[in-house]
Order: sequence, then structure tokens, then C-alpha cells
Amino acid sequence: MSEPMSESTIGAHGKTITVEIMGRPYAVPEGLTMLRAMWYTGHEVVRGAGCLGGFCGACAATYRTKDDVRLRNALACQTLVEDGMSFYLNFSYYPNRKAVYDLDTISDPKQELFKIYPEASLCRNCNACTEACPQGIDVRDGVWKAVFGDFAKVSEMFMDCVMCGQCIPVCIADIAPNHVALYASRAQGARLTAPPQNLALRVTEIQSGKYAAEWTRILSMNEEELKIAAQPSK
Repeated sequence: MSEPMSESTIGAHGKTITVEIMGRPYAVPEGLTMLRAMWYTGHEVVRGAGCLGGFCGACAATYRTKDDVRLRNALACQTLVEDGMSFYLNFSYYPNRKAVYDLDTISDPKQELFKIYPEASLCRNCNACTEACPQGIDVRDGVWKAVFGDFAKVSEMFMDCVMCGQCIPVCIADIAPNHVALYASRAQGARLTAPPQNLALRVTEIQSGKYAAEWTRILSMNEEELKIAAQPSK
């Protein structure tokens, strides 16, 4: 995937800075994201570009800023370049194990975690996963909460997880924290949270055929009739 930079986009940035992309220095306009800086310098990004909105997690990147030896992780479509920054996209695929399970057949979702992801209980509290997360999630704490059965809190903590996988290669216990959290969130929603009463009532009404005649009438309408029917009543 490659997105050309328009003259208006480039012209909006007056100052030029120097960045290092995969070990090579480039001069780019200030104010570009990492991903746009790569497009600006002619990199054809075939992998590592997705929604460009910070949701899909495809553009996981590692970078180091000027005069800072620490490596940091980010989403390239959301992080602005800085003068002296060095970065690259994490094109590598991490061969983590994705467990297969059927939530409808699991009797105790919390105990089943230790069969599906037994390595989850081996967390060493090193906090490397949290340090690697570009979304600022306390991943280590989330894994521990999953182990101790607090699936509701795990679901809340990982709402911003984009499954970029940055937490996987840094784990010394070979845990895939994002998949552990995904299981906990799915189990919480499907098995451990009572459905709203109004939703349960409406599902029962639909199953009983209460709205069948109305649905048949709507399906028989043409486009003009649908427009009229969609108008709010006065």
C-alpha cells in the first residue's frame, strides 16, 4: 500500500527535519506521521498500513528519539516524527499460538483459561509487555487480573487494544497477552455478563414472530415508499 503525498499536504509543512528510516537518513517536512514520512521518502509500504486511524494495529513501529537510548513502540499512523528520530515498521510476524475454543461449550470460562492459555499463570512481573504497548495499557496487570478471574476488569482495560502484537515478542514467559485478554473479554461478554432485560425481551418478541408481518411489509416496499416510511412522525 502506498499513498502519494499531495503538494497541498507537503506545502502545509514549512520546516524540514532529519529522520532515520531503517538506518538511512532522510529530510522530511515537520508534522508528518511516521507512515506519511515513509511515503514522502518513497517507501512503498506493502505491509504495515491499514486503517490509518489507529484502530487496526497494522502499523506497529519501533523508534528511538534523539539523545535517548531507550527503544519505544508506537503506531506509525498516529506518531509524529521528530528531528533526529530513528524508526522502522515492525514487518515481522510473530508466530504466537492462537488457541481455538468454543465459548458455548465451556462450563467454567475462568478455569478454562488455564487449559487454553496455561502459560498465562507463568507471568514473571517483568512489565516488558506494558512497556511495549503503544496504547499505554497496563498489560502486565491485565494478565494478572485474567489469571485471578477478574475478566470484567480485563475487558475494560483492553478496550483500546488494537492487537498489534508488540507485547508478544518481549514476554519472557512466552505469553501472548493480547490473546489472553481477548479470551477474557469474549468470555465476559458471552458468558459472564447478564444481557439487558429490554434486549432479552425484544429478542423473545422477535423469535415469537411479533414483528414478522411488519418486516414482510417493509421488505415489499420500493425505494420511495421506504423514504416516506423513514420520515419521523409529526
